[in-house]
Amino acid sequence: MLTPLTLLVPPASPPSLFSFNRFSHFPFSTYISATTTSASDLLRVVSRRLVLATKTQSITTMAAQEEECKGNVKAQLAKLFEVSLKVTVPNEADVDPLIAACTGKFGDYQCNNAMGLWSKIKGKGTQFRGPPAVGEAIKNNLPTSEIIDSCSVAGPGFVNVVLSKNWMAKSIQMMLIEGIDTWAPQPPVKTAVVDFSSPNIAKEMHVGHLRSTIIGDTLARMLEFSKVKVLRRNHVGDWGTQFGMLIEFLFEKFPNFEDATETAIGDLQAFYKASKQRFDSDPAFKERAQQAVVRLQGGDEKYRRAWAQICEISRTEFHKVYQRLGVHLEEKGESFYNPYIPGVIEGLTKQGLVEESQGARVIFIDGINIPLIVVKSDGGFNYASTDLAALWYRLNEEKAEWIIYVTDVGQQQHFDMVFKAAKRAGWLPQGDNYPKASHVGFGLVLGEDGKRFRTRNTEVVRLVDLLDEAKNRSKAALIERGKGEEWTEEEIESTADAVGYGAVKYADLKNNRLTNYTFNFDQMLNDKGNTAVYLLYAHARICSIIRRSGKDVEELKNKGTLVLEHKDERDLGLHLLQFAEVVEEACTNLLPNVVCDYLYSLSEIFSKFYSNPECKVIGSDKETSRLLLCEATAVVMRKCFNLLGITPIYKI
Repeated sequence: MLTPLTLLVPPASPPSLFSFNRFSHFPFSTYISATTTSASDLLRVVSRRLVLATKTQSITTMAAQEEECKGNVKAQLAKLFEVSLKVTVPNEADVDPLIAACTGKFGDYQCNNAMGLWSKIKGKGTQFRGPPAVGEAIKNNLPTSEIIDSCSVAGPGFVNVVLSKNWMAKSIQMMLIEGIDTWAPQPPVKTAVVDFSSPNIAKEMHVGHLRSTIIGDTLARMLEFSKVKVLRRNHVGDWGTQFGMLIEFLFEKFPNFEDATETAIGDLQAFYKASKQRFDSDPAFKERAQQAVVRLQGGDEKYRRAWAQICEISRTEFHKVYQRLGVHLEEKGESFYNPYIPGVIEGLTKQGLVEESQGARVIFIDGINIPLIVVKSDGGFNYASTDLAALWYRLNEEKAEWIIYVTDVGQQQHFDMVFKAAKRAGWLPQGDNYPKASHVGFGLVLGEDGKRFRTRNTEVVRLVDLLDEAKNRSKAALIERGKGEEWTEEEIESTADAVGYGAVKYADLKNNRLTNYTFNFDQMLNDKGNTAVYLLYAHARICSIIRRSGKDVEELKNKGTLVLEHKDERDLGLHLLQFAEVVEEACTNLLPNVVCDYLYSLSEIFSKFYSNPECKVIGSDKETSRLLLCEATAVVMRKCFNLLGITPIYKI
């Protein structure tokens, strides 16, 4: 004899049969005898039975799915609500759970599908009588899970979820044992290119390159943490007509040019300006410079060596900046893609995309009143030619699924046209599917006068000087606090590096990248408020608490037990558990400031916990648990610092 199928009953009519909570069960055979009065009723019941079979099948894979999105509470809840939605509205296909963290007092998370579903199903003979009833059904059809403590429905069907504090504590302790990498997001790409920094050869890196370098490095770090293979590309400006004048000027100043060094040439910016002045004022020099371009592009050995010499001197200067910032890049400049341009242009021409216009060869883009010039009227190539060749190479040779360009917002239209041309060519799919290309724009760095940041003589500020100033100010502050007598010189230097360079990075990253921001040393080096200094000191204090306990944290992780009994403990635990979804949001939207906001909030929530007399750590009967909570906070803070390219400090 077959056992009657157990039905997880939704709150539908008749009302007397549906006054159960989500853990209530009802024998299927009884349900039929009690409610079936027609063939259509029977059909609905059988349909529901099939859906429940699907639901049972879904539950059997739940453990695997939870493992798949381990650490991401939002994603784990979405899996549970996905099962519920399939049961609640079996005839509505592809309903994605809408899960959000709660800001009110009713729960920790919220499912917001009810109103949207009601607009779809009303008028279709539905058994529901409005969004609240849909919300109740979604709540009641949730599978049993150790994640959830309780659920309630508020307003027009919002399903509020309170997480189990036991599950929360267990999840945090498991992260401490297995490592925070288990909380990494899992984006749907395996390989990405991040194109950032990209200074011009023979020109100094200045504050204008600061944002691209810092933002690009952080995006790369977030994707790398998410198990994506990231190709960090430095698309330096190492090709073009300007090299003719630079090479000829090098020959004039240094007949034995191969002996020319960085020291001999001196200030690269001054060298570039002097050669440009000569080019503009001396027709004979200008003619030689133009011939030099032809010889360089034709492969003349002497001119190639001179070009390589200039590039190498520039790289030495760039390296000083990258070393200070702790940024790693692989150079693939304009010259690398130059050999690919003719073939790419030929392929686009065969597809009928390239047209003649006023002597130039262009691609017309729908909705934009200017064409994308791919071959100039003199037959030369330009930025668009190079960028199309680079995009083709990254898609076809490097097999990148996501290509991210980090430049100022002024280049938005250029990249928009390049991407649309690539879609016309069939290189990229329409819509927002992968593979895809994204432009990450950013605003200006301003001085305190609200204008573009420059020195008093109106020159742009050299980036290496800016970074050194930040470090020197940080070091002076440490010495003023008496650390010169307490610490070794090595400790002072390393701390000044971490705080000074970290302050510059954080001052940039905490802002939405699309906005301009004001560069102010006093603000960024302040040890109060939302600054790197405050956050680094907060981390150091947590490390000090753990050291003062005298306990072996590694031993506590495996032998102790973390509990979240007090409200402030639970608030801190909840914020820690939201780390994975925050990083996922930052990656998806390419917004580093989301991580900064999270980090600052974490430090504030920890301060509230630690300053509460009821949450005493050292010497309390909950010391082991609270030390584990301190360690979890420090671990998450360190990972945030790592994603932002900031070196943590461990004592102050």
